[in-house]
Amino acid sequence: MAYETDPRTTAALQGEIRALARERGALILAHNYQRPEVQDVADIVGDSLGLSRAAAASDARRFVFCGVAFMAETAAILCPGRTVLLPDLEAGCSLAASITAADLRAWKADHPDAVVVSYVNTTAEVKAESDYCCTSGNAKAIIEAVPAGREILFLPDMFLGAWLEQVTGRRLTLWPGECHVHAGIRPADVARWRADAPDAELLVHPECGCSSQALAFAAEGALILSTERMVEHVRTSPASKFLVATEVGILHRLRLEAPAKEFEPLRRDAVCRFMKLTTLETVRDALALDQYVISVPDDVAARARTAIRRMVEIG
Repeated sequence: MAYETDPRTTAALQGEIRALARERGALILAHNYQRPEVQDVADIVGDSLGLSRAAAASDARRFVFCGVAFMAETAAILCPGRTVLLPDLEAGCSLAASITAADLRAWKADHPDAVVVSYVNTTAEVKAESDYCCTSGNAKAIIEAVPAGREILFLPDMFLGAWLEQVTGRRLTLWPGECHVHAGIRPADVARWRADAPDAELLVHPECGCSSQALAFAAEGALILSTERMVEHVRTSPASKFLVATEVGILHRLRLEAPAKEFEPLRRDAVCRFMKLTTLETVRDALALDQYVISVPDDVAARARTAIRRMVEIG
């Protein structure tokens, strides 16, 4: 994808964006997987839950959510009456697209007594059909909050679900969804780390196709962590070198947080094409033109809000 990288133009665009944000009273939120220059112009950088919490706690009336559509929807649900802008309407999510509300209703009909736990990477309509939402950071706590003996339908990420089964000891009924980036990080990549870089700590996102296998190598320096917990870990870890198994955008933030340490992606092709749709130009246009406003129908938002609030409150 071609986009402007000239440092002088980048600095000029960032200055224009900051001026527009001040003029419009807007808060710019950027996910950890965004382009470095977009992260650098944001007021807050973090994971989807952290950004939505920041929006809800803010006095701002307008937000530019540099992420993907389900994240902007979540912010809109938590911030009724305020304006949430998504810089590019094509910024979707392959994982969220793997299940629809109709799919979930049919699945629930086959398991009428089950508790539905939906990963945050889902549409607002799917969240509205769910009992709980979760993030990778609090998924374990959410599963453990469900009374023992209750069947749990976990969706949509099968790799995150398989990892949760291991760390909670609960049997989950899993939806066969996957993230097109994380699914491509496989057990063979863990084997390559052990062979080629055993001195490095391996940080693995639980959505990865290797997360269950990586658990077996905790004693050798493999850790299963959400993006925010990766950031927290590298600040205090005595290790000086890390291989990172998640979308490559996180490397920019890790290097800023721990500049004396070395970070490399486990796979250099772990790039989310949806996250990378957001550019400085689209952020500027969102502010200048007040586009594209993300809204959720009131009835859907009302039903989704219960599951989202449980996600915010637990873990």
